[in-house]
Amino acid sequence: MLCHPDYSCRIWNASRSCRAVSHFDPNSLCLPSGSNFINGARVAGIGPEIPVRRPSDGQIYAHLDSAGPAQVDAAVVGAYHAYRHSGWAQAEPRQRMRVMRRWADLLEAHLDELAVLEAVGSTRTIAEARTWDIPYSAECIRFYAEFADKVGGEVAATTPDKLGLTITEPYGVVAAVAPWNLPIVMAVWKLAPAIAAGNAVVLKPSEMTPFSIVRLAELAIQAGLPAGIFNIVQGDGRSVGDGLCRHPQVAKVTFTGSTRTGAAIMTACAETGPKPVTLELGGKSPQLVFDDCPDLDKTAAIVARAITLNAGQVCVAGSRLIVQETVAEQVMALITARFRALNPAPTWDPSSTLSPIINHPQLDRIDGIVRRTVASGATLVTGGGRAAGPQDGSYFQPTILAGLDTATEAIREEIFGPVLTVQSFHDEEEALTLANDTQFGLAAGVHTGDVARALRAVRGLEAGTVWVNRYGRSNDFMLPTGGFKRSGIGKDLGREAYLANLKVKTALVEF
Repeated sequence: MLCHPDYSCRIWNASRSCRAVSHFDPNSLCLPSGSNFINGARVAGIGPEIPVRRPSDGQIYAHLDSAGPAQVDAAVVGAYHAYRHSGWAQAEPRQRMRVMRRWADLLEAHLDELAVLEAVGSTRTIAEARTWDIPYSAECIRFYAEFADKVGGEVAATTPDKLGLTITEPYGVVAAVAPWNLPIVMAVWKLAPAIAAGNAVVLKPSEMTPFSIVRLAELAIQAGLPAGIFNIVQGDGRSVGDGLCRHPQVAKVTFTGSTRTGAAIMTACAETGPKPVTLELGGKSPQLVFDDCPDLDKTAAIVARAITLNAGQVCVAGSRLIVQETVAEQVMALITARFRALNPAPTWDPSSTLSPIINHPQLDRIDGIVRRTVASGATLVTGGGRAAGPQDGSYFQPTILAGLDTATEAIREEIFGPVLTVQSFHDEEEALTLANDTQFGLAAGVHTGDVARALRAVRGLEAGTVWVNRYGRSNDFMLPTGGFKRSGIGKDLGREAYLANLKVKTALVEF
């Protein structure tokens, strides 16, 4: 459904007059005309039209007009022109900071509007989008706004007759390719540090969750961001994404998604650059549970949440439970009870506590892996099949698979669904060996009452992030995230993400 681009329809009028939207009618939703955003305005695409489905009920609710090659070029050329001539890169740093603060304020002012756009076509429930995704994204923008006037170059130690300087400068045009699982949050991870550092950004959202990002761009312009500094091109990865990464005026690429796609992006950047890349890729993250945990019920709740949040469709999902054999049965029973209490329902239903799977092909993939694993001799503790939900919706039961060999597909491959594999261990050394026996190294969790053991595990685990007696990120934006091994290169968040959007120039002055 399309309506006038002022969004004037019942759902928006209701959201503006009521700050507590907890549910909505998806059939009342109006979407902006023009899916791309180039040089400060929505633009209809000239590429193939892509049907966009709601994962909650499988219904086609819009058609995405993707960008053609000429529009990808126009977006990058426009971004480069804005970088060189809009004054954004050369602006007083505190001016950039003020614009970004206004942008964050506008996200909060339009919270309900953005939350509805986010929830209708993604796997994020309206409650999660309102209470976490949008407020978190606003705070992330504020966090990087503060870097604008606080990070610069240095004076180097040289001989007394010389002055050595390092000077930081923005790259120019940064290409960002964002995933579908947390559309606004992941986009802001890319946008906020790059724009605060003075770059222009051309973003390609997922073609499965394209619309909330367009509104995000409009609010940036309203806040005072110059036209062309934030552009959006829509379409699939093979054409639009690849063309964007290969464009000669793109100076850096940042991507979150699968390891396979990350490798393709590295190839494109090597062949047309080389260009620096930041890649947050796949994960198969372990959660180690020792028998000295002071509260096993609380630990089980953390483990369960770590694999059912967004129905397991999170890169850092804690998908491998590695539990000490003396408490394995007790922990699995506690997790099973929590799994069975979850309610699969549409993202617009306030009773939903289990998100849908993004689409039917992914649902079929999850189902196939589970079926093959059970057929190979694994024990199905709970779940194991499609969950009841609206007709044509994509839901999968939270599942526990035990009795697994380390070579099993369910242990080795990222499933990206609510499937928890279980392996037991005898001692600490075996636990770390099992945890590190993977091609991935994105995140890990350790649950123990022994501080020394926790610190040994932090040292011993091959993962970019290790959580102790918790699992999942907080609002501490200073803590970077990113993986080891096949889980990626570079960091999102933290000071590292800001610095990754700056190049360093050296100057040496002879007196």
